[in-house]
Amino acid sequence: MIDEVRARLARRGIAPPEERLTRIAAEVAAIHDGVARAGALLEPSDSPWTPPREENAPAAAPTGTARPDRAARAVDSSEIAWLSAAELGRRIRDGAVSPVEVVRSLLARIDALDGALNCYVAIDGDRALEAAETSERELSAGNWRGPLHGVPMALKDIYDTAGMATCVGSDFLRHRVPDRDAFSVTRLRQAGAILLGKLNMHEFAYGLTSDNPHFGPTRNPWDRERVPGGSSGGSAAALAAGLCHISLGTDTGASIRLPAAVCGVVGFKPTFGRVSRTGVFPLSWSLDHVGPMARSVEDAALVYDAIVSHDPNDPWCARASVAPTVPHLQAGIAGCRVGVPRRHFYERLAPDVERVTDAALDVLRSLGATIVEVDCSIAADIVPIVLAIIGAEASDVHAEWLAAHPERYGADVRHRLETGAALDALDYARAQRLHRRVAQRIVAAMADVDVMVTPTVPRTAPRFGEVISREPTVAWNRLVSPFNVSGQPALSLPCGFGDDGTPLGLQIVGRPFDEATVLRVGAAYERATERHRHRPALA
Repeated sequence: MIDEVRARLARRGIAPPEERLTRIAAEVAAIHDGVARAGALLEPSDSPWTPPREENAPAAAPTGTARPDRAARAVDSSEIAWLSAAELGRRIRDGAVSPVEVVRSLLARIDALDGALNCYVAIDGDRALEAAETSERELSAGNWRGPLHGVPMALKDIYDTAGMATCVGSDFLRHRVPDRDAFSVTRLRQAGAILLGKLNMHEFAYGLTSDNPHFGPTRNPWDRERVPGGSSGGSAAALAAGLCHISLGTDTGASIRLPAAVCGVVGFKPTFGRVSRTGVFPLSWSLDHVGPMARSVEDAALVYDAIVSHDPNDPWCARASVAPTVPHLQAGIAGCRVGVPRRHFYERLAPDVERVTDAALDVLRSLGATIVEVDCSIAADIVPIVLAIIGAEASDVHAEWLAAHPERYGADVRHRLETGAALDALDYARAQRLHRRVAQRIVAAMADVDVMVTPTVPRTAPRFGEVISREPTVAWNRLVSPFNVSGQPALSLPCGFGDDGTPLGLQIVGRPFDEATVLRVGAAYERATERHRHRPALA
């Protein structure tokens, strides 16, 4: 195997040292064996997965209301920081607080606190204030754009932003300044959200720690010796610290939900293809998802409703229009059938994770939901499929840079890219075939339930320097990556704390294109527990 891997890499102009070559060959062999095992579990008669038909419903457009008196009263800056985006938007709409005041308050808070957390890689205070002044004039004239008008946002540094660098956490793109916004960014600006800056992330979105070798590590606000998760670690940490009100992340195998869980915020991965990826740097085009991050389910739903729309420039983007989800959040969950997949998802959990998840299920029961055990054991064999697909596709994205300048990558990302480059084409082809078959099995497991509920992570956030294994039975992202393969909508929201005092998340998974039910169940749990109102102690 080593000679074969050496030859494959040599054909791509890659020549790692012998010690690393041995590690790469071992990982390639493990992925090959894992894909083969998964294939043996799937009958040849399995048909390709076709997602259910999407509902075609027109989205409601916000209407303007004249507000002649917009003299804002003074409010405490810390109060502004911890308001939900929904409540802040209401106060801005009603003239109780000025967008300019809000932006100034957030910029001052970032200046005071971010030096210890390193959430932001770039701040554009001048343009944020200009946008706030524009919002103030629009609101005074009665031109209200909707519930996010005047609300501060910050973006994972993987989204193109016109006139502002988008570095993707890398040395290669450190000075790249796009000339247009990503599709989702355009949608949020049209909704009136104000961009404060760009947020740190794991290099090229290929890792789970956000320990970035080029821009420094982002630290978890609950314990600065621990990682904030990745790759959207800057987004999760900034929200947890009150340094922005809404954000966008990306999720290829964990990267929205995992950092949301360990930072105590909300992260939502919509159905694959539901939200455009135009203007978002790719990691793996078969598995990449775009989605919102926030401090409450309502806030995440507001962002989702703003960004979801068909984009003709994204060939993967779903065509159907979507009804707003926010109006349904208060409906409750009496009679809802909640699936609990005990095998895989409830095995090998840390005791504190098991404790808080069982307590969360009790809350759902108390709200009128029926808990039903379901079989989703096929998920146990998904991690090698994920590794094969991401590895092959990411190494293709980076083929020229990796061959010409391997030293410009961080050690962990370079190793993963070289491992992907060493994969056999047959393993990638098999993984893609299994991708659809596994997705069909996972969706079928939900035939008799409305949602599935699992822990988001099997343990709390590790400390910097701890080894985070990619071995399938213990991988930190093993509970979330199955739903990148199936493409289903999946939400992580706070459900309690581990024995070390750091947050844990509850994952709610829905049928394809049924984001509304996922968010409704999450909102009901959130109202019953108020877990999302806990805040880290910040100096």
